[in-house]
Amino acid sequence: MKYLFSLLLFCGAISLQAQEPAQWDLKSCVEYAIQHNISVQQADVSARLAKLQAQLANSNRLPTINGSTGMGMRFGRSIDPTTNGFSSTQFLYNNFGLNGGVQIFNAGKLKNNAEATSLSWYASEADKLTIANDISLNVATYYLQILSAIEQSEIAKIQIQQTREQLIATGKRVEVGLLPELNLLELETQLANDSSSYISAISTVQQSKLNMMALLNLDAAKPFEIIAQPVDQIKLQAFADLQPDYVFNLASQNMPNVKAATLRVRAAEKNTLAAKAGFYPTLSFGYNLTSNFSNQSKDWGTVWNGWNTQVSNNFGQNVGLQMSIPLFNGNQSKLNYQQSKLNLSNVMLQADNTHLKLKQDIYSSYTNAIVAYNKLNAAQKALNSSEKTYQFATKRYDLGLLGTIELLNNQNNYLKAKVNFKTAQYEYVFRIKLLEFYKGEALTL
Repeated sequence: MKYLFSLLLFCGAISLQAQEPAQWDLKSCVEYAIQHNISVQQADVSARLAKLQAQLANSNRLPTINGSTGMGMRFGRSIDPTTNGFSSTQFLYNNFGLNGGVQIFNAGKLKNNAEATSLSWYASEADKLTIANDISLNVATYYLQILSAIEQSEIAKIQIQQTREQLIATGKRVEVGLLPELNLLELETQLANDSSSYISAISTVQQSKLNMMALLNLDAAKPFEIIAQPVDQIKLQAFADLQPDYVFNLASQNMPNVKAATLRVRAAEKNTLAAKAGFYPTLSFGYNLTSNFSNQSKDWGTVWNGWNTQVSNNFGQNVGLQMSIPLFNGNQSKLNYQQSKLNLSNVMLQADNTHLKLKQDIYSSYTNAIVAYNKLNAAQKALNSSEKTYQFATKRYDLGLLGTIELLNNQNNYLKAKVNFKTAQYEYVFRIKLLEFYKGEALTL
């Protein structure tokens, strides 16, 4: 699945931390949000911790080797390490040791533990992508809200221009006595209302930008400009390519939250096998090397020669096998095994719930897309009808066959229809983009 926007934090190929773009597009917003989001950073730390746990579990399967040494002075009655006899003489001693071992049979406990921790690590990596994907969807939502607010502010600006032109034309007619002054006052009121609507629209644009900046953890005092792409230029896939069954089949294989749930089931299965191994004996191979020195030895001589001679003469080695057979340990093995089976049942239910929720979300998104499509068609028809009505009303007004109030009502209806149509367009775009996202497509406009 092409979750390229989610991988940017982890591949290290993009470096937006050094410099922020002068104008932001959707891709740059997504990349920046993922790199700077605290939840993603926390998930990354959790994944690295899981990796260390996996490495530790794998290391437990390797042989061990440990060295030891000690030096001191003995008083009173003690065993002389050079004669193994009791002595009451004060003497210096120095001992050395090297020992280790490896389990050669443990019913697969170490192997299954290592595989379980590795699978948990992979699940943590998938969790990291899931959080990145959620953030990407939030960014896309905010980005489309900004674009919608910008287009609505442009509609409000055009409305002001139309009202101003009508005001000028009406003013000329009032001057020559063709229209009463009331018409002029009504248009002046409308112009003031249009100006207020434009100010509100600009305020919505700024607030939408501030919401995006908060999501990106940007300083609200800094300038923030996005590339205002018209909604008509956004490429969308056809409904035929976004059927819910087809999208779900792709999403169930590629969505990171589904992968994480599947990996955790496999990890729980391995943990159950590891717990079951507690009922079986373990066989270990061990080895030991030792030597010691005492100044009571007859080989003392000079310091170095005596020490070297004793260490060589007292050098001992042994190897051996040791079997541990569990007979009774307070039911710990039994309870651990039962607990691991319950945990397996729990993660399996969680995985089933993840698949079910994903399917519900996809079918719900498809239904919402159908509704958005129908609303868009209805808004298009309402816009066409209100535009024709407004054009007809303008002609009647120019001929003196329609009052100012009636004209303004038609003008406001036309404005409302344009705003509703733009809103329906962006709603439809978001619904289609969400289905494309589930399908595995990167969030682009």
